[in-house]
Parts: sequence; C-alpha cells; structure tokens
Amino acid sequence: MRYSRSQGVAMQRFVLDTSLFTNPDVYRAFGPDAQAAIRVFARLARATGAEFYMPGSVYEELGKIKDLSEVSAEFEAVVRIRSPRKHELTIPGALLYELIEEVRYRIDRGLRIAEEAAKEAAASSEDPGRLINRLRGRYREALRQGILDSKEDVDVLLLSFELEAALVCADEGLRKWADKVGIEIARPLNFRGILEHLARPTQAIPAATE
Repeated sequence: MRYSRSQGVAMQRFVLDTSLFTNPDVYRAFGPDAQAAIRVFARLARATGAEFYMPGSVYEELGKIKDLSEVSAEFEAVVRIRSPRKHELTIPGALLYELIEEVRYRIDRGLRIAEEAAKEAAASSEDPGRLINRLRGRYREALRQGILDSKEDVDVLLLSFELEAALVCADEGLRKWADKVGIEIARPLNFRGILEHLARPTQAIPAATE
C-alpha cells in the first residue's frame, strides 16, 4: 500500500528486520553505530506519517545483539511491536510445497558435502580441526543461505503478508521468499532515502552523523 497525501490513499506500512540495525553497511546510512542509527531513524520515521512494525521475536533478537537500553523507548514510540496472527493467516499451498522441495534439496546437498568431507578426512593427514571448520562452513552455506531458517524469519514474513506491508530486510533468503508470495520489498541501503521522500516537508531531516 502506497502512502499519498494528495490522493489520500492507505498509509504506507513497513515491517523491519534486525539487519536494518545490525548490519554496519546498512545502519551507517543513519548513524555511526546502532544506537545513533536508531535515534536518527526514529526522528525520520515520525516525520513520514508511515507505520512501522517489528515482530516481538525479532525485537527480542535485536536486543540480544545490540544494547537498546538507551534507545528502546524512542524506538518503541515509532515502531509497533507485534507478532503476526499465525492462526488466522492463510498461506498459499504452493509456497509450502516449494519450501519442502527446497529443504529436501538442501538436505541431499548437505549429505553429499558430509560424504565428501569424510572421504577427504580418511585420505588426509591435515589437522582434523581445519577439516571440521571447512565442513561446517560448506554445510552451513548449503543448508542455511537463501532459505527461511528461523522463527524470526517466518514472523517477519508472515507479518508483512498479513499487513500488506513492505519488508525492510538485508537477508537474501528472506527477500527471496517474500517475493514468492508477492510481498513488497524495500532494500535497507535505500531505506533512509525512502523515509526522506516520505517525510513531511516541514520536518527537518537529521544528519547521518548524529
């Protein structure tokens, strides 16, 4: 839903993922650290007239990664913390089938990687610790990159779907699955510019270095 002052249509809504404030490449568009970025984001958000949401599980995860003690009240003043209504949502069956096929493919791929690692270990005199670390890296990439792999990912996806809101997320896998169900996507690197375009002309725009 697009927000338009002239046409008076529905207000723009955004669902935020943790990456907006945990990924340095993203939050530096707002400030030099996560806390400063949240303060600038909050001031910009108030100027837009838009609505901002974050699932409770994602907010809890953000609090474990970043110290929000000094900015939590300011953040919660502009971002509504709420979970999706999981028992009331209807998700396309095709999405479930595709997710199952994706998981099956990745399990098979992970098994092949484990078999290759076992053969390499049997024929190698290399330090076992290095072999294990290499296996973990390849296994993690095969099973987790580009797929929904946490309840926080699912909560963000479902809330965006329920509210018909734009998803603000740097995670490639989450964006891919959001696109599959027709969820609008706002790229985090462009998010400050998006907020500035939505901001009321009478509001001062805070500097990125604040």
